[in-house]
Amino acid sequence: MLVITRAPLRVSFAGGGTDMEDFYRQDYGSVLSTTINKYVYITVKRHGRLFKENYRLNYAETELAQDLDSIKNKIARECLRHVPVDLPVYISTVGDVPSASGLGSSSSFAVALLKGLHAMRGQRVSPAQLVDESTYVEIDILRHPIGKQDQAAAAYGGLNCFRFYADGSVTIEPHSPVHVDRLFKHTLIFWTGITRDATVVLSEQKRNVASMMPYLKTMRDLAEELSRQVKNGMDIETFGKILDEGWRLKRKLASTITTDVIDSWYEKAKAAGALGGKLCGAGGGGFLLFVANPDRHEAIRRALSMLEVLDVTYEPNGAQILVSTSE
Repeated sequence: MLVITRAPLRVSFAGGGTDMEDFYRQDYGSVLSTTINKYVYITVKRHGRLFKENYRLNYAETELAQDLDSIKNKIARECLRHVPVDLPVYISTVGDVPSASGLGSSSSFAVALLKGLHAMRGQRVSPAQLVDESTYVEIDILRHPIGKQDQAAAAYGGLNCFRFYADGSVTIEPHSPVHVDRLFKHTLIFWTGITRDATVVLSEQKRNVASMMPYLKTMRDLAEELSRQVKNGMDIETFGKILDEGWRLKRKLASTITTDVIDSWYEKAKAAGALGGKLCGAGGGGFLLFVANPDRHEAIRRALSMLEVLDVTYEPNGAQILVSTSE
């Protein structure tokens, strides 16, 4: 039996950090994000019985393991523990962008793997269940200092305003794709070439939540305002200014969110005509996103000629099964 799944990566525009439990247990969180046409792909296959190992995992490393506890990839190990499948089993993964780059690849990996494991068991699984199970693995079991936005985006797909409440529930306000093409035509994304361990950035941010509550509430309100902008027709200049305000607030949340080099790239883009922007994800590296009028794109590309542009389009779908065969 063979199953191939994929889950999209995401770009969040505002509200990141308010999806963390330390914040939404005190005041609801809100994140506006969209999935993009970059993915994490997972293959789950019944492993050949002539091989000696029960588990074979191929990702950046290759693992051969006889028992679950010996698997070094923590997300894969705990997903397999949560949704066990018949042994032996082969799992491989590949992504469209480098890991640890701020587009939510770890959670997309968890969501795509869980969907694949359920399919191997002949089970259908809803996006809501995928969110619950992936957050259980990443947050409850592995204690990663992250929020719930990445899992929700990967499971549901599309342009959405996600809200996170004190009882742990998540609601979704999907937005019509009518304005999405216009938004993407005004968007530029640059690869900084810097990968980082988001845990380091988020651990500091988590420790600072109590003292940063006023900033986080404002960032949540900015996400709500951007959501209204998208719903009501979206003025690009206002959208860009809100992004800029959100980035300047986010920089205050932890000392590791930005660097002098990243700040200089950001200011160069602003000087070349960017209306606003942000680092995608936790910070510290990854992708720089900017919103600008199309007639300023070439000037911004020249100003950041040392960085590579990532061309993306809108992805309306969440995690999907691409291939499923029976024995």
